[in-house]
Amino acid sequence: MRALIIEDSAVDRRIVTKNLKEWGYKFSVTTNGKDGWEALQAENAPKLVIMDWMLPDTEGVELCRKIRKIQGKPYTYIMLVTARNQKRDMLRAMEAGADDYLVKPFNKLELKARLIAANRILDLQEKLIELGESLRFAATHDNLSGLWNRGQILDFLARELVRANRDDKPLGIVLADLDHFKKVNDTFGHLAGDAVLQEVSKRMQGNIRAYDGVGRYGGEEFLVVFPGCEYKIAMRRAEDLKRLVGEKPIMALGEKVNVTASLGVAIAEPGSDTSVESLLQKADQAMYAAKRKGRNRVEGSGKP
Repeated sequence: MRALIIEDSAVDRRIVTKNLKEWGYKFSVTTNGKDGWEALQAENAPKLVIMDWMLPDTEGVELCRKIRKIQGKPYTYIMLVTARNQKRDMLRAMEAGADDYLVKPFNKLELKARLIAANRILDLQEKLIELGESLRFAATHDNLSGLWNRGQILDFLARELVRANRDDKPLGIVLADLDHFKKVNDTFGHLAGDAVLQEVSKRMQGNIRAYDGVGRYGGEEFLVVFPGCEYKIAMRRAEDLKRLVGEKPIMALGEKVNVTASLGVAIAEPGSDTSVESLLQKADQAMYAAKRKGRNRVEGSGKP
């Protein structure tokens, strides 16, 4: 645990730093509110702050209020240390955003007990953040492939289509379906089929730009969104995806599985006011045209 000490008294600084060093804490020290505030703006700033009420350039309660206004950062636990021992002072500190209030002169063991409580709260907060991230990931991603799920990739497509219409730029999409996938499951088993889907997902994810999107659209279907791609470029990129899927066998539970894909390309041209539904329909029709023409190929809907 890292701590930030904001204390202008040399004597009090020495007491606090001596104890924190003894208890294995890492810490940094500032002697005024301005430097303390700047330290809290740094990347990976300490989450625990031990500060005096009276500082040369501000009151600790004012700095508390300022810290609490920070948005989008992990919680900062604030322990206010002061010689003020009136209950109204304690109330004022808590209302300003302090988490704990320690009256000088304090006992060494009392400080340690308060730090143990602070650590528990910060550890709990970190676990809650991790849980929230896990829930968010589960809500937006397919649990087998790790790609965006159907709802998320469709949301992404809708947003990018609005952006393309606004910026007067093209938008390309690709629907890809693995050929004869039922045969893979029937021959090698469903666990091997899952391994194939996972490997295909990795190959697709590794071949898109940071601002493209790819998701699992159905059982063995994938939807890829290429913002800013005109028809010829989208066709070329679909060919790249086809090649990546089929050029090397996939090792699945010790078996070499050869997999190919049929892909359909559709484009929303600038100014066409194309809807999500019509764009998907064109890509779907092109994909089934690829199936009819022998599979393991790319077909495009052409320009609308």
